[in-house]
Amino acid sequence: MSDPRADPVDLEVGVGPWEGEWPTDDHFDPELLREGDRRNVVDRYRYWRLEAVVADLDQHRHPFHVAIENWQHDFNIGSIVRTANAFAVAEVHIVGRRRWNRRGAMVTDRYQHVRHHSTVDELATWAHDAGLAVIGIDNVEDSVPIETAALPRECVLVFGQEGPGLSDEARAACERTLSIAQFGSTRSINAGAAAAIAMHSWIRQHAEL
Repeated sequence: MSDPRADPVDLEVGVGPWEGEWPTDDHFDPELLREGDRRNVVDRYRYWRLEAVVADLDQHRHPFHVAIENWQHDFNIGSIVRTANAFAVAEVHIVGRRRWNRRGAMVTDRYQHVRHHSTVDELATWAHDAGLAVIGIDNVEDSVPIETAALPRECVLVFGQEGPGLSDEARAACERTLSIAQFGSTRSINAGAAAAIAMHSWIRQHAEL
């Protein structure tokens, strides 16, 4: 049983200043070496320059993309960007309004490539030119369960806004729509949660673990 009088656990993230002789490799950041690295990054990237982290990630990003419609400043976008970073998604595409709430991203947008498209048609044209299948994720009547579907290795997973889901334009642009199985009373799950499930479905099918 823990002693309630014991000092509280130090929950500070990261590491302090570098101890001993500094490394000389170009990817290290002198300021981080001197002040410590409190960023929310894996140990592999401790003390690395931001640009060096992004360059290293670019060497092993996965060949699938994520797109989210943004007509009403959806608060889930930040969470989706954070999850996309965790799964090394090639790019996140924001469709509609350029501005989006970055709070939920927890600064992971600094490491994740994010591209903007003004319209769904613009996204669809870009995906076609890039040779990517456009796959919608939404619980609609003609959708196919993602649990039993084979996801293309090179694709764009498209998500609608919280509440209305995919717009009619987005559904028309998708070659097929996949749904996430639900067993409770709610009509739909949070868009950020749905995106995480869909991204992990791709990881399970295609990523080298």
